[in-house]
Amino acid sequence: MKKILTSIAIMITLLFFGVQILYHSKAVLDSVLFSLNIWQKNIFPSLFPFFLLSSVLTEYGFIELVGELCKPLMQLLFKCKGECAFVLIMSLISGFPSNAKYTRELFEQGILSEQEASKILMFTHFSNPLFILGTVSILFLNNKEVGILILLCHYVSNLIIGLLVRSYAPSKIEQESFSIKKAILKMHQKRIDNTKSFGQIITNSLKNTIDTLLLILGVVTMFLIITTIIDQNIQLSSYHQSILNGCFEMTQGLKYISLLHIPLKYKATLSVMILSFGGFSVHMQMIGILSDTKIRYLPFLTARLLHASIASILVFSCFDFWITLL
Repeated sequence: MKKILTSIAIMITLLFFGVQILYHSKAVLDSVLFSLNIWQKNIFPSLFPFFLLSSVLTEYGFIELVGELCKPLMQLLFKCKGECAFVLIMSLISGFPSNAKYTRELFEQGILSEQEASKILMFTHFSNPLFILGTVSILFLNNKEVGILILLCHYVSNLIIGLLVRSYAPSKIEQESFSIKKAILKMHQKRIDNTKSFGQIITNSLKNTIDTLLLILGVVTMFLIITTIIDQNIQLSSYHQSILNGCFEMTQGLKYISLLHIPLKYKATLSVMILSFGGFSVHMQMIGILSDTKIRYLPFLTARLLHASIASILVFSCFDFWITLL
């Protein structure tokens, strides 16, 4: 009986959204166009080159090279395998949800276990630096200095989480001396063992990159439609509306926060909170990328709540000193 009621509830919910899409067609169309604009101007340009490059680098032994070079540091700080440095570095450069894509690649290659993959996802959730310094700081908040503060606090708080969870699922690594020669030999061996032609590597990399980016576009559009329907049916204050939208779709929430009539200090605090949490849209993108693996989502969700809390406290505490300093 319970399963039947669940099926009925699901059908009623879907029909409700179907009716709402027809009734509020103009608002829904605007949200779809807004999502396409975000994808075209922000997501695709910032992620496409890094997704493609990382896929090609993986085929030619970059993970083995970085893993061997960063093994002592990753083991000392986070008790992780050196290969996790690949996820950390590429995520810092390209932003989320790339950490899920790179973690999946290491998991599928057998480099990371299920627990190790869940752990690395907890502290590699970085927003694209160009998005923070460009879109958030200049376009939304109209203050580059505040954007730098948000960027630093967003990154530092993530690394703090890495230190806090370092004893969770520690990797078993044999203590070996640092060797650049060994790192180069491992990279070379990976290239030699790879039987794919350069054309095959590029083709496969392009397909995987486009598939991932289209998945991201679909998820962003879906959540923007959901938030539009909620906004059309529930009358909220501009403050609560910005928070609600930010919980569902990060970019729309950041846009609404920038329009609030509150001090810049509070705008910056709310912005870094939403950036660090990511919004359920980003969470769904990550779940979609990892959907057919056994990598757990709950540790990631817990880390994002902690990340949002630490980052917002750092921004709020340092804001006045930072503005005075600059």
